[in-house]
Amino acid sequence: MARLRELKGILKDKASLFKANLSTNRPMSYVNVTVLRATTHRTTSPPSEYRLVAVLSLGQRSSIMADACTESIINRLHRTHSPYVALKCLFILHNIISKGSSTLRNQLPAGGYNFLNLNLSEFSYKSNVEKREISLWVRWYAGFLELNLMVSRVLGYFSSSPSVFFDRKRDLLKEMNTLVEFIEGICEVPDSLHLQRNDLLHELMILVGEDYRATQYQIIPRLSSETDFADQISRLSSTDSSELIACLKRLENCKKRLTEIFANRKRHDAFWELISQRKMELEKMNRNRGRLLLWQ
Repeated sequence: MARLRELKGILKDKASLFKANLSTNRPMSYVNVTVLRATTHRTTSPPSEYRLVAVLSLGQRSSIMADACTESIINRLHRTHSPYVALKCLFILHNIISKGSSTLRNQLPAGGYNFLNLNLSEFSYKSNVEKREISLWVRWYAGFLELNLMVSRVLGYFSSSPSVFFDRKRDLLKEMNTLVEFIEGICEVPDSLHLQRNDLLHELMILVGEDYRATQYQIIPRLSSETDFADQISRLSSTDSSELIACLKRLENCKKRLTEIFANRKRHDAFWELISQRKMELEKMNRNRGRLLLWQ
């Protein structure tokens, strides 16, 4: 039965490639063929480096080709019933967010397609135990990428950017809540972490780990006493500082799960010490304000 499903998937790929090659729209045909070859049913492994680079290079040609590329990936994602093909599509989208050209990345949140809603919350595969578990990963991964794009909209730049841009008009609380929500999204990864032995899941979790580290680098300067953000924190009202304290507590609640997910490889003790220290300082600031109010 498994062999029959595998053969059916291979035939689907061949039919899709044949149809794409027949298209009279040669640029779109080239894009579709490139995407299809990177997301085949043939293997449960991630796209080869060669296939991945071929897709990412489409964004270096023109905004039209970049738009066609993202459209092709999304169409492939929404039409497939294979959890492995869906994961490959999501993995490519993740690589676009992390490593794609600005032309290609900008198509994701700005395109005419609702990229912030990948509509995979009900994706399921019921006839095979392993693929049922992989379907859980598809649903989680789609939601995670939606959060990734939401962070980029709130910050005004992709969280993987090596720089943190300070602006006194920025909404510190909104940004911190969004960054913490993103880390909470990582913690919702399916419990079947043993499946990371699968090469595709292993590779996508490497990207997730890089995003986690990049998010830490976005949070640190927003809480550090040595940056321009410190002045903003000192001026927070009691209500706003209480909201930030609650935000930091949510973040601390993620620590144990993150340690489980990344097997102690990304503990970053200095990061957690900063979170704890800043939370205690804010709590002390609020207590002092409370005493002042009592004396007035």
